[in-house]
Amino acid sequence: MFIDYARIHVRGGNGGNGCLSFRREKFIPKGGPDGGNGGKGGDVIAIASSELNTLLNFRYKKQFFAEKGQHGMGANKTGHDGEIIILKVPLGTEIYELDEQNNRKFKIADLAEENEDVILAKGGKGGRGNATFKSSTNQTPRKITPGKEGEEKYYELELKLMADVGLVGFPNAGKSTLISHLSSAHPKIADYEFTTLEPCLGVVKVDEYKTFVIADIPGIIEDAHEGKGLGLRFLRHIERTKVLLFLIDITSDNISNKYEILNNELHSYNTELDRRQKLIVLNKIDLLAHDEKDDLIQHIINKLAGICDCQIVAVSAVTGENLDKLKYTIKDILDL
Repeated sequence: MFIDYARIHVRGGNGGNGCLSFRREKFIPKGGPDGGNGGKGGDVIAIASSELNTLLNFRYKKQFFAEKGQHGMGANKTGHDGEIIILKVPLGTEIYELDEQNNRKFKIADLAEENEDVILAKGGKGGRGNATFKSSTNQTPRKITPGKEGEEKYYELELKLMADVGLVGFPNAGKSTLISHLSSAHPKIADYEFTTLEPCLGVVKVDEYKTFVIADIPGIIEDAHEGKGLGLRFLRHIERTKVLLFLIDITSDNISNKYEILNNELHSYNTELDRRQKLIVLNKIDLLAHDEKDDLIQHIINKLAGICDCQIVAVSAVTGENLDKLKYTIKDILDL
């Protein structure tokens, strides 16, 4: 199950209390203070790991409370620190701290690199035992301090897929078929809208040592940036991509208008996407009449060239026609 959003409650462990103790041994009637310090409470830490690709681990378990520090002991023994809790998250996880009183949230981390980490809740410091308060003017201190409380916070976790190419298009444009033929991914494929209900990643091998990652997201419809269709839930997964691949059914009406709708939806969602490299792929050329095919493809490419300064490739995801050309075009854009 693909889970790309989670809300969690974390708490650092409380620090252990300092100890009030005096040394009592035979023949040493006034041994002096020997109360040890309390141990530090455990932290809660999030760490990025390439072993994961969803936030499924946080679907049912949402509370993570670290262990408290051990209290100090006599004989100047410091209590053990509390165990740290490590939460592994997928690469590309953004973490937002929630301010529930003001109904706001603040981004505190974007874990995009392997083993990159952030402390979500610090454990409390341990209290001081009475031995630390001994001085020349106070040989028998009876003062100690309690351990500090650990931090308690609420967070939202949002996963944005790490991919080189983001595959966007209208429902039933053939995105799932294309990614299944380009890569080893096996998304659900059927002849109806919204077959794809969750993002899919595929690794495309270009040659012996060159690969790139392509992400297929559910089909975009007009006003997707306002949440229509499957809209906002999945549009964030193309924010990290270097190349936006617009897949359009070549047999559909008004192809130029379809490109403009897709492009406008991405612009309305996040204007930063305007800076991405773009590639238009015209799919389903196997459905064109053979004697008109070449002329029709060139006519459509000429029209699109007037509204988009990007490369255009015509393919058939079903028969595999021109898929190698598409792979090498993407390779050149990515400069692999």
